[in-house]
Amino acid sequence: EQRPVRHRIYSPAVDLYRKEDNFYLYADIPGASENSVDVSVEKNVLTIKAAVEEKNIEGKLIYSEYGVGDYERSFRLSEDIDVENIQAKVKNGVLELVIPVSQPSTKKIQVKAE
Repeated sequence: EQRPVRHRIYSPAVDLYRKEDNFYLYADIPGASENSVDVSVEKNVLTIKAAVEEKNIEGKLIYSEYGVGDYERSFRLSEDIDVENIQAKVKNGVLELVIPVSQPSTKKIQVKAE
């Protein structure tokens, strides 16, 4: 769906933690519902998008600090991320992603003398 040109795009503030075999990414997306959030991975780039609906308030605007807009931010992932098992949920305006790290495959190469 095309958004109106007047809609701004904000880069959400994020926190990133590592605990054992998972990364935890928290992104602030106030005003976005879980139905408007899109999380995708393409060519090892994780992209977060979220849409916020404008409030239709009648009356003359006197003062405004609250900018309504959508959210979008991308992150490059390392090769050892298990992309198929990323989990996402939204609670109280915060998107939480659990990003599992796959177990690195190590192969021992036998060295022969000649």
